[in-house]
Amino acid sequence: MNYPQSRLRRLRYNKIVREMFEDINILPKDLIYPIFVCEGENIKNKIGSLDGQYQISIDNVIKLCEKLIDLNINKILLFGVVKEKDETGDISCNSESIIPKAVKEIKKRFGNKLLIIADVCNCSYTTHGHCGTIKNNDVDNDLTNKTLAKQSLILASSGVDIIAPSDMMDGRVKSIREILDKNGFEKIPIFPYSIKYSSSFYGPFRDAVNSDFAGGKRETHQMNFKNSFEFIREIEQDLNEGADAVIIKPALSYLDIISKVKSKFNVPIIAYNVSGEYSMVKSSAKNNHINEMEVIIEIMCSMKRAGADSMITYHAIQIAEFLKNNNV
Repeated sequence: MNYPQSRLRRLRYNKIVREMFEDINILPKDLIYPIFVCEGENIKNKIGSLDGQYQISIDNVIKLCEKLIDLNINKILLFGVVKEKDETGDISCNSESIIPKAVKEIKKRFGNKLLIIADVCNCSYTTHGHCGTIKNNDVDNDLTNKTLAKQSLILASSGVDIIAPSDMMDGRVKSIREILDKNGFEKIPIFPYSIKYSSSFYGPFRDAVNSDFAGGKRETHQMNFKNSFEFIREIEQDLNEGADAVIIKPALSYLDIISKVKSKFNVPIIAYNVSGEYSMVKSSAKNNHINEMEVIIEIMCSMKRAGADSMITYHAIQIAEFLKNNNV
């Protein structure tokens, strides 16, 4: 049936009718909040390039988690911020390093009220800021995997719920799965950043973790955004090695990839609304160019509509407060 018998606007005139046919909604359960955990006590350092976000010590992490639970946000992603670093990132493979300590304290206080996801990478812990061990002026894949596996085992022993390797080394999921299974942690899922593009949207994040990135390129391990089909092999490889869900990063410029992954693999997908995407919204809102909350909700809906099951976002608290204040 065509116009004038068919008038699609009939279903748009009335707000209640519009809402009746909505199939995309954002709820606190869809959100994962990233937390930057630093050493010390009573620390809350503002991250200059990431407006409204902070590096916080473990005691303040506990206070933040209380707020998150009150807002019905029950998933967090932890990143370590440390002063002491080494060449390989092995400093993270210690039960007294910052993230294992944070995991223990959060679990002691909140038990299973919060799902703790730990980012597993070396860039925050290396003096050069690369994602692994440097050999012959490049990140050595297999040596790095050994460090990632050790880091994951320490985190599992500390009580973490999910391991999320973000390094983009070949075979990292296999290395991590093997060491976890060998040590009795076969029930701990692995959510790798299966698709992580070499992107300019990460700039504010590197400030957030005090990454001492010494130059060079990450294109040798992160994906080329000018390649349309490489994502297929990356997803297949991670799933074959034991990935339980996949993280796609960045999200907003890669909605086509999220959609294709969902259609081809029907695997659980977490979209990472990265620091540069967040900062663009904040900057535009500060200059009164946009309605901030309307744009945030639109962005989150676009990710979910593309196929994301959950979103990692720095907007999580804002969204949850908005939903609570509006009785959603």
